Amino acid sequence: MSLDGIRIGFCMTGSFCTFEKAFAAAQRLVSEGAQLIPVMSFNAASISTRFGTAKENIERLENIAGRKVICTIEEAEPIGPKKMCDVMVVAPCTSNTAAKLALGLTDTPATMAVKSHLRNARPVVIAISTNDALAGCAKNIGYLQNLRNYYFVPYAQDNYEKKPNSIVADLGLVSEAVQAALDGVQLQPVLRVK
Repeated sequence: MSLDGIRIGFCMTGSFCTFEKAFAAAQRLVSEGAQLIPVMSFNAASISTRFGTAKENIERLENIAGRKVICTIEEAEPIGPKKMCDVMVVAPCTSNTAAKLALGLTDTPATMAVKSHLRNARPVVIAISTNDALAGCAKNIGYLQNLRNYYFVPYAQDNYEKKPNSIVADLGLVSEAVQAALDGVQLQPVLRVK
């Protein structure tokens, strides 16, 4: 399936160690013909880390998408009413964002983008990246996986010896997960072994 002309909201939240792979996933979506509407959570847009400054990360996503990053709740709210996206991707999705989505909280541009998009009963693809996926966040991941219109990029433990509760989505599978979600199907298997 081609992504030609598919409008994809691409939300990045603060799992900075996976930003490089998230940028590569965004670039692949664009190379497959998708139009990206870039969104960043407050943390993703404002915190500088060893993985890049906030300014560099915003500029990089804007260069990939070819448009300004949505960085405020006010800018994200019209996504649903204007039917701006066919599918919404949250990559990476932190445990903080997953918990907010599970509880219906909309206090960041990313959570507002998802909430606004869901009003049209369109798919949301989650690329989880968190050190507590198999601990405190497990219930939120499980809850979201049981909700209509939520789909997950397949994931695996990234370092079971040093971080036994940590899970990271395979960001190389974002395009395939998006295509499956557009067909109303969860890409399988969800849980992978590295």
